[in-house]
Amino acid sequence: MSNTPEKSLDELTAAERTELEAATFRRLIAHLDERTDVQNIDLMNLAGFCRNCLSRWYREASEARGTPLSDHDARVAVYGMPYAEWKAKYQTEATDSQKAAFTEAFKNHG
Repeated sequence: MSNTPEKSLDELTAAERTELEAATFRRLIAHLDERTDVQNIDLMNLAGFCRNCLSRWYREASEARGTPLSDHDARVAVYGMPYAEWKAKYQTEATDSQKAAFTEAFKNHG
């Protein structure tokens, strides 16, 4: 704990908020890097998004800010390596129960 008094969310500057959001994103990516046992389908079934979604959002954010990245580069930013390499190292075939949970979770999804 620091001796600096806490700020409310409303008191943060835009720059402070951006710094916190960026640090949080980096921590999420680091956590996902440590949890290569968690498959994308598991993330989709539980949270409705996966590493591929994060990389797409990353690419879309880069485009919106006028510094477009390729899908490849956006995936490297999220996966920490080319997507094909990550798949070869860590991705497993989805089980029947994972596939069934995915179908159930997204049956009403547009």
